Amino acid sequence: MLRLATAFAALAIGGLGAAHANPLDNYNPVTDARLANPEPQNWLNWRGNYEGWGHSPLSQINADNVGDLVPVWSFSTGVTEGHQAPPMVNDGVMYITTPGNQLIALDAAKGHELWRYVRSLPDDLFQLHPTNRGPALYGDKLYMATLDAGVVALDAKTGEVVWDVAVGDYTDGYYSTLAAVAAKGKIITGVSGGEFGIRGYIVALDAETGEEAWRTYTIPAPGEPGHETWQGESWKTGGGSVWMAPNYDAEAGLLYVGTGNGGPWMPDTRPGDNLYTTSVIAVDIETGEIKGHHQYHWNDAWDWDEVSAPLLMDIERDGKQVKGLVHAGRNGYIWSMERTAEGPINFVAADKFVRQDVFESIDPETGRPSYVEAKTPGTNKTVTFCPSLWGGKDWPTEAYSPDTGLFYIPAHENLCSELGGVPMEEREPGELYIGIPIDVILSSLRFAEGIDTSKPVPIGKLQAWDMNTGEKKWEHSFNDTPFWGPLMTTGGNLLFTGGTNDRMFRAFNASTGDMLWEYPTNSGVTGAPSSFEVDGVQYIAVQSGWGVDAERMQGLLKGMLPEGRVPNVPQGGVVWVFALKDRG
Repeated sequence: MLRLATAFAALAIGGLGAAHANPLDNYNPVTDARLANPEPQNWLNWRGNYEGWGHSPLSQINADNVGDLVPVWSFSTGVTEGHQAPPMVNDGVMYITTPGNQLIALDAAKGHELWRYVRSLPDDLFQLHPTNRGPALYGDKLYMATLDAGVVALDAKTGEVVWDVAVGDYTDGYYSTLAAVAAKGKIITGVSGGEFGIRGYIVALDAETGEEAWRTYTIPAPGEPGHETWQGESWKTGGGSVWMAPNYDAEAGLLYVGTGNGGPWMPDTRPGDNLYTTSVIAVDIETGEIKGHHQYHWNDAWDWDEVSAPLLMDIERDGKQVKGLVHAGRNGYIWSMERTAEGPINFVAADKFVRQDVFESIDPETGRPSYVEAKTPGTNKTVTFCPSLWGGKDWPTEAYSPDTGLFYIPAHENLCSELGGVPMEEREPGELYIGIPIDVILSSLRFAEGIDTSKPVPIGKLQAWDMNTGEKKWEHSFNDTPFWGPLMTTGGNLLFTGGTNDRMFRAFNASTGDMLWEYPTNSGVTGAPSSFEVDGVQYIAVQSGWGVDAERMQGLLKGMLPEGRVPNVPQGGVVWVFALKDRG
């Protein structure tokens, strides 16, 4: 496949001035040791660390002075649609990705563009989510997964292409939106496309050459463990896509990979448990072998992808110390699990965090749910279920603070869906293969029974949980708005998030949930926040840019709530960087 790409690699340093050197001049290569123990002043991984905490230990900005936070620079990307990637920073150099696969290097302290890579995507590319969630930093290179199902490696100092490889066939429905993960000389990526009848997988590429080291399918073929959970030929189009970054246990050498829904959507088209869809799998980073798994719900019928990788955090449950895996599920439960050095994953507990009417019970030993038949859709069977197909928590990331010991969730409450399938036609490569008319999906959102829309409806819920006890410690409600805000905690006892249709970026007291600061950005904030330090100054950074599923849910709510209650959200991507007013 012909690959066209351009890199605007001329360094735009004319405006830097003699007093501020180009931060690329002494670029600091990113090593395994740095990724395993990142410096507080940098943000080297899409969630800040391999464990997925979304936490910065920096504390110059704190709960006492955050009210003095002001914007110190902003940068327009020139791109519309949903900006979801965190600003990633390595010793004063910021890297961002945008929808449509642009990758931009910026001076992190001043906001000057240093170089820009613009990918030329195929004209016949068809996908549902044009976003990207950030590059991987490794050695002297950057690695970006691409919408045409590839990975491109760029020189971190110049933006020039080092290698460019395909990991899937975009004409067959494969594409990639996740932030790749770098470790042990490998770049780990995965594929989207669960709505196109694909068979999901993750791939490891050699960081220097792009050569494929291993490929692991999330839907097992005949003769592989788990294949017995599929009937007939259904495994060939079983979904199980991987469109969010894995988290990684560097000591054990295990990746923890979240997997998507089964395909097509209606469960009667693929009878069985359907491993390893809607699961977390433990994958050996050297070989790609699946060493363990936990399936959050079997034979998925509700489009509840569970692609967000669980956070690696130690917990104490019922008097037992557990090397934990904690995941806030799209299915409305927080799953506490135990990771082991050998790979098997043990169920610990499940705690409901939003309204959920599908699970009749959960086995206390295995965590396997049983279902309410009347809440399980099928072919020619339409039902209403809660939470909605967007789930109790969709892709926006949870966060953990080692200081408060709390686990934080960006949740959706009081939203349900009405869905039912139609008889399937033959699959056509690259065409939607869902079993539900798209207009039905786009009109499926419902409020939960008993919701009075004459008053503000609490939809977004920012929650804090003590995972040692399974107790919710505090909650903040957002009325009449979607809440698509990834979370970040800091050493200053703060929690930052956006995600609402009022364009606000906010800071909360991480211990109490009190809102301490907010700032109106240009658009809705669906980007993951980050924090970094340059020359002794702490900064908070985020991309604002509304789109994709936040925009889709927004459109549906506009028709469900009285006129005037749901505002329009402007489009356009902008990087916002904040500091204390006497520091920046």
